[in-house]
Amino acid sequence: MTTTPTARELAEFSLRAQHPVTRRWVDDELRLDLLTKQHELDIELLTDPEIARMRIERFAPGRPIELMFNQWVQVAADQHVMLSMRYEGGDQARPFVDASALSRPLQVGDLPPAAEAATKYFGALAPAYLRLWSSEPAGSFPETLPDKRFLAGPLSVLRRAGEPLPSELTLVRATSLANYELAQAAYDAVDAAHPNHPEQAQLQSRDNLEDAVEDGLLFDVMVDDSWAGYIAAKPDGQDLGLPAYTVQDIILAPDYRGRGYGPHLTTLLARALPDDLPFLVGTIHANNRGALTAATTATRTDIGGWIQFPLPTPEPSE
Repeated sequence: MTTTPTARELAEFSLRAQHPVTRRWVDDELRLDLLTKQHELDIELLTDPEIARMRIERFAPGRPIELMFNQWVQVAADQHVMLSMRYEGGDQARPFVDASALSRPLQVGDLPPAAEAATKYFGALAPAYLRLWSSEPAGSFPETLPDKRFLAGPLSVLRRAGEPLPSELTLVRATSLANYELAQAAYDAVDAAHPNHPEQAQLQSRDNLEDAVEDGLLFDVMVDDSWAGYIAAKPDGQDLGLPAYTVQDIILAPDYRGRGYGPHLTTLLARALPDDLPFLVGTIHANNRGALTAATTATRTDIGGWIQFPLPTPEPSE
């Protein structure tokens, strides 16, 4: 395809790249509708000067707004890639390029030409890597770095997992952020014990968790009558075109880690969530073996994930 695609065409490309098990979970038409909504911003970012101007003012003041336009680039005879400038966690100091859509599923040979295109269009902003998504298992693409994996499952299945549940372990719907400082201390303790953890997971902001409280989707993890952690979800319903709740945050305080509670938290969350959406999906870094084991033990399925292809470090200016 040499012409600019529509959001629906991007959705069709993305659907073909999804994990086979998820193709059995959701009707294609519903999934295409959700993927189309997800890709509408990709199309806007190709040409919308107002969005580009706002992004330049936030992330690269004084630079040409064209640097924030998405690019639909041919990188092989049968492969086009939608490239988009992004910043990790909205941090100006952590730029990367996202391959937010591909015209066919990713292959190893696509990586060098896609990276070359990312450098051509966005190299002036010094992105550290090109991020791409694939439903293939972790480790399938040589010379790439790991990123987050998507772990998902139908609520009807997840609710039956984890038996028998520890009698002392419960979830209580939170009505405030009274325990936010305890949650931050729990993250700090994990970070101190595992130096790579801050790159893998961080506590959500107060604003995000306030939204979860309002939606009734923030839960205090209780062991007997003591606070033991947080688990939160959001009803965004668009990740990978799945009508799903997304796991937003999950943390156990240090005194309650190592007791085997991890898999049971998925079961308890699935049982606590309303039936408005039929699936649960969440991201876990590929290097976070403990969290991945807990998720898969709770019958969540690894349905794909991001990988990072490093980009050249720009030469220092004279």
